[in-house]
Amino acid sequence: MTQLFLPLCLASVVFVLTGATPTCQGIEFDAITPDEKGNKYFFKDGYLWKGFHGSAQLVNQTFAYQGRVDAAFLLHSTRDMEIHNRIFLFQDEYVFSYYNNTLEVGRTLVGEKFLGVPCHLDAAVECPKGECTADSVIFFKGDEVYHYDLATRTAKKKTWPQVPACTSAFRWMEHYYCFHGNNFTRFNPMSGLVVGNYPKDARAYFMQCSGFGELPHTRAHVMESPDYMRVDMSGHDLHAFPMSRMWKEAAGGLDAAFSYENKIYLIKGDQVYIYRSGAHYTLVEGYPKTLQEELGIAGAGVNASFICTGEHTVHIIQGNRMVDVDLSATPRTLSNEAPLPMPRVDAVLCGPSGVQVFAGSQYYKYASPATLRQSRIAVRPLPITPAVLPCQD
Repeated sequence: MTQLFLPLCLASVVFVLTGATPTCQGIEFDAITPDEKGNKYFFKDGYLWKGFHGSAQLVNQTFAYQGRVDAAFLLHSTRDMEIHNRIFLFQDEYVFSYYNNTLEVGRTLVGEKFLGVPCHLDAAVECPKGECTADSVIFFKGDEVYHYDLATRTAKKKTWPQVPACTSAFRWMEHYYCFHGNNFTRFNPMSGLVVGNYPKDARAYFMQCSGFGELPHTRAHVMESPDYMRVDMSGHDLHAFPMSRMWKEAAGGLDAAFSYENKIYLIKGDQVYIYRSGAHYTLVEGYPKTLQEELGIAGAGVNASFICTGEHTVHIIQGNRMVDVDLSATPRTLSNEAPLPMPRVDAVLCGPSGVQVFAGSQYYKYASPATLRQSRIAVRPLPITPAVLPCQD
């Protein structure tokens, strides 16, 4: 078994659709796009969801826009600063450009703004240089695909027989997803090739659906080396990503991590890096800071950290001692320092089934952080199996 480096307790990547569209019914999104800050927008029948949870609102509460959105994308490329960080919304034969959610010049014909691209589009997604040959936008209409080169302002029509007709497209962690009905298919943005067992049901990966399968309410991120992260999105599947893609400033030699209020905290030595959670993870200005500055903890040597859903307290483990840090207080306040009943801790995961403390090839299970703190004798250790934490040999 690959040695566990760190499980990271994160908020679920789920869609809880309330308001106009019932949860898990009619989830064929019309369009998906991030904004310039990494917030994700999901469009459906004139309504808009911000992020992976919460209630729907009319699109015109955020954008000067009426009705259904056919396709949308954020242009993050810095090749042309006049359109850098613009969100483009498409409706029928028109395209609308927004900067900071403000309409710039009214509607423009699609073919005038993007030469060679047809109107009445189904989906669109940006593809930066490195993932595509050049900074590009991929447009979908039925079974036709148009690669639009931002430098030459020309479009090449392609046919990708392996990719279904997309109702929306989404770039996430440098991977590309075509959504169609309740399903999604991951595709290569250059060739349209589909590798793996697709399509897959979005409700088992991207949504929280009452009564559908045995879906977890948390998603564990497992860092198994300084270079790679494995993401278990469904409890049954494992996806590997280089850590340097997401958190390049902090990649390599991480000690601990946790998430709080849509931010990722990475601890490396005596430094704390904070990233905004979004389509493009960005380091918060002014970071890294020392453990003392950010969390009120002296020195280095953090073995693990964890926070439970809905709480404001992060539990920090140094050696075999645990201390609580109130993240809602400024300056930070420390409390409940206590010894742990096991000699070493590699990582801790807090979820619906309680607290799991990982040490080597075994783990210890406790009902809550308080139970762990109050215990003076370790409970019987259990073996780490693929059902507990999926690993590769």
